[in-house]
Amino acid sequence: MRIVVLAGGIGGARFLRGLKQAVEGGEITVVGNTGDDIHLFGLKVCPDLDTVMYTLGGGIHEEQGWGRAEESFSVKAELKAYGVGPEWFGLGDKDFATHIVRTQMLAAGYPLSAVTEALCDRWQPGVRLIPMSDDRVETHVLTEVEGERKAVHFQEYWVKHHATVPAFAIIPVGAETAKPAPGVLEAIAEADVILLPPSNPVVSVGTILAVPGIRQALVAARAPVIGLSPIIGGAPVRGMADKVLEAVGVETSASAVAKHYGSDLLDGWLVDGSDAGAVAEVEAAGIPCRAVPLWMTDVDASAAMAREALAFAEAVRGE
Repeated sequence: MRIVVLAGGIGGARFLRGLKQAVEGGEITVVGNTGDDIHLFGLKVCPDLDTVMYTLGGGIHEEQGWGRAEESFSVKAELKAYGVGPEWFGLGDKDFATHIVRTQMLAAGYPLSAVTEALCDRWQPGVRLIPMSDDRVETHVLTEVEGERKAVHFQEYWVKHHATVPAFAIIPVGAETAKPAPGVLEAIAEADVILLPPSNPVVSVGTILAVPGIRQALVAARAPVIGLSPIIGGAPVRGMADKVLEAVGVETSASAVAKHYGSDLLDGWLVDGSDAGAVAEVEAAGIPCRAVPLWMTDVDASAAMAREALAFAEAVRGE
């Protein structure tokens, strides 16, 4: 079975760990969000790609869900002593090595997709991880800080301000001229199943869909596209997705997110059992819907979610 997954960071990575358990021997291609990418200390940092790579490769800090396990921060402390910032974005010593290697390879002329493949040679994540684009795309947020309205990098909005300042618009800078990375459209066209995990629908999956050609390929795909709601009981499973949903005029509910993706894109939508009342509303919008347990409490629970999504895809295919 050939499965394509559009993934952001923590939620996508944890779902993928369950998916791997559910489909041992399956061929999984992950199209990773690069809108969160940022240049820090002269280095190219790809938070979502690295979170997937570390999580599936056994190197993630499990409690945080991001960064390396058993990490130290000597370099960060030395940078602070020199007065070099930003202090609000902490890179660990082990993590620095990944970004140094990536930046060196990019400077040597390798595209991000080739660099990601090389980094994965070390981690052996068990999936094919492809960035959504080799072109530079950065998600910015139009916000207001200390009375000044301005656009800031998503990482500044999310990490520095913890999404406590207002968000008026989400802008995927560079997306309109970006091209899908090599292998992305081919994987979608050849897939048996396409999954949208419970990643942020605006700044993770939404940014991937903003790259011209990707959404169109999903709509045209012969494979069913099944999404899993990142909203349970009117609140994000984790993080602050409600803030960015509000910025794009979408209610924080499982049904509203399904309609935001659209019936042209989705062939099926899974909501948590606590949101079973939303099934009728989603189906009225032309999207088949089921209510199943969607809390990723551990790998087994994530695997059960993945099996539900695959079973739904099979049912949709047979209709």
